[in-house]
Amino acid sequence: MALQSALIQSQAKQEGEKVIIDEEVLAVLTALVIVGSVLSIAMLIPRKPEPFLAIGLLNEKGYIGDYPTTIVAGEPVRLNVFLANYLGRVALLQVRVKLGSRGRIPSNSTPLDAPALQNITVVLEDGKNLTVPVTLKISEPGINRAIVFELWMFNTTSGTWVYTGRWNHLYVNVTAPGVKV
Repeated sequence: MALQSALIQSQAKQEGEKVIIDEEVLAVLTALVIVGSVLSIAMLIPRKPEPFLAIGLLNEKGYIGDYPTTIVAGEPVRLNVFLANYLGRVALLQVRVKLGSRGRIPSNSTPLDAPALQNITVVLEDGKNLTVPVTLKISEPGINRAIVFELWMFNTTSGTWVYTGRWNHLYVNVTAPGVKV
């Protein structure tokens, strides 16, 4: 009898554990279903991407890298500027090419306080990009000159050009004509 009682108690204990395990499994499965449902719903909700403009500097052949490091004053320098518009609307853009120096370049909030050597104005549709060839001449020799490319956008509300805070620069040494490097 004692053995039979022990077996019944052991069996009851095991059945009780099964109920506890079954409840735990049910709780985990419920949690997984809830998390999966929330993630599925979140993925189905349409999201508007953050609008942005982009500017990039490319070499003479239209590639990143292999930029000139030394140029001759008065001789043409050929580069390319890449522009991309993902604002959700057409944009009238202007690239202002300026000359700065090491430590004298724009910031994300303030353009370079220097006259523009060249202005390039383009209309760019939403979702489009464009590579614009640029040829410029720097007349004065100097060390660590910064060729700066600032991106500006026309604000139709105010009727003015606004600095976007986007810019690139290239440091070059400008030698006098006839000087061998």
